Amino acid sequence: MRCSRLALSCALLLAAGQAQAAIWTSNEIHYQLGRLEAPSFVPGGDDATTNIFTFQHASGWKYVDLFFFVDFIDDNHEDGFNDSDVYGELYLGGGFGKMAGRETGFGPFKDIGWVIGYNRAQDAKVQKWLPGLRLYWDAPGFAFLNTDITAYIDDSSGVASGGAPIESDSFMVDVAWAYPFKVGNQSFSLEGHMEYIDGRRNEFGGEVSSWVLAQPQLRWDAGKAFWGKEGQFYLGVEFQFWWNKLGDPATDEATGQFLAVWHF
Repeated sequence: MRCSRLALSCALLLAAGQAQAAIWTSNEIHYQLGRLEAPSFVPGGDDATTNIFTFQHASGWKYVDLFFFVDFIDDNHEDGFNDSDVYGELYLGGGFGKMAGRETGFGPFKDIGWVIGYNRAQDAKVQKWLPGLRLYWDAPGFAFLNTDITAYIDDSSGVASGGAPIESDSFMVDVAWAYPFKVGNQSFSLEGHMEYIDGRRNEFGGEVSSWVLAQPQLRWDAGKAFWGKEGQFYLGVEFQFWWNKLGDPATDEATGQFLAVWHF
């Protein structure tokens, strides 16, 4: 709990100071609707119609970039999974070249830097810390293309505290991107991320399988098309591909979700 409060305090302090310090800022509210699978280890679990409301923030400061989101998740199947749950992630990072005021990139990378992440799942009482390196790709046409290579350090309270089992530490590789494009006079964006998290063991010695999670979004600038207001309101679809969902080798997921985004 101390760690979760610390992470929340850091996010609030940074967000509060951004009005004076941020070079750029982006806020979004998402709504997603689709049918998501429950892992096989959830008693009575099944696929269920799931509503997800998300608040997402990104900002760039002189030396540091901040990104965080909070998901509010609820489905129509009472099984203890995705029932009025809250999940969030926070990442701070920065390029070494940006911090030093000179170029440090090489080859396909325009900069190399550091990142530290914090993940928190409310119902499962899961906390993870993710310190590591960030690679900033020099990719023409992309708004950004980054790769994070981090540790995946468990800081959960475990079954004794009513949460999910504590896990051994592991590592993560995550690729995040945004690629805007046009078709005629219509504006679109393909964005999202794909992560690999290596296998580990839980506190009972059971295996938690490696997983791959990809969440690409295809967005259409509906605000521009309908009202001439560019970059404010998007409609689209998010595809979720999750091999070994939450470390469960019996659950693979491939589904599409309706997506609406308000950007401000």
